[in-house]
Amino acid sequence: MTIEDRVRPAATFKPEVASLNMGTMNFGLYPMLARQKEFKFDWERPYLEGSRERIFKNTFTDIEYILSTCAENGTRFEIECYDIGHLYTAAHFLERGIVKPPLFIQSVFGILGGIGPHPDDVMHMKRTADRLFGDQYRWSVLGAGRNQLPIASMSAAMGGNVRVGLEDSLWLGPGRLAESNAAQVRAVRQIIEGMGLEIASPDDARRILALKGRAAVAF
Repeated sequence: MTIEDRVRPAATFKPEVASLNMGTMNFGLYPMLARQKEFKFDWERPYLEGSRERIFKNTFTDIEYILSTCAENGTRFEIECYDIGHLYTAAHFLERGIVKPPLFIQSVFGILGGIGPHPDDVMHMKRTADRLFGDQYRWSVLGAGRNQLPIASMSAAMGGNVRVGLEDSLWLGPGRLAESNAAQVRAVRQIIEGMGLEIASPDDARRILALKGRAAVAF
């Protein structure tokens, strides 16, 4: 798939938010083979096995092309940072004026090939982002697999935002599969409100992230 193909959905539909990985990286899912003995579909085992040599490609040229192509759309990017170096890449494009604040930094933890899910890793990512971006960014986290709710809890306690969903984790607890995205949202909402915090409404989120509004999209 070419870079033009990859950016076409965002360029065509002009969404309020689109995701953008800040670097080329290894993306190892194959450790799941040791835990999963049975598969429902024929493609599952080869897909996991193939991740031993799979590379997710996003070069500096790719990133600049994507940011520049969508600049006139008013699309704000969920800037996915899987490691500390990705924060520095985001800072590079911010300094050049290719991406505009407030940056929506999504820190991703627990993917083999990126930063780990230890609390020290979460703190390190947050401290580095604070130093690089100051008040020019909004911080959110994504914990992969079983790390989803623990990482979300850490972010909420640190004043950050959270992302949950079946794209990132199939689980709702030890040995318990989540039946829907909504179930994971309810679980993290319970955690957040249990800390005495409030959930942002859609209008609140649009204001916090400086989004253009749903009336300005092309779908």
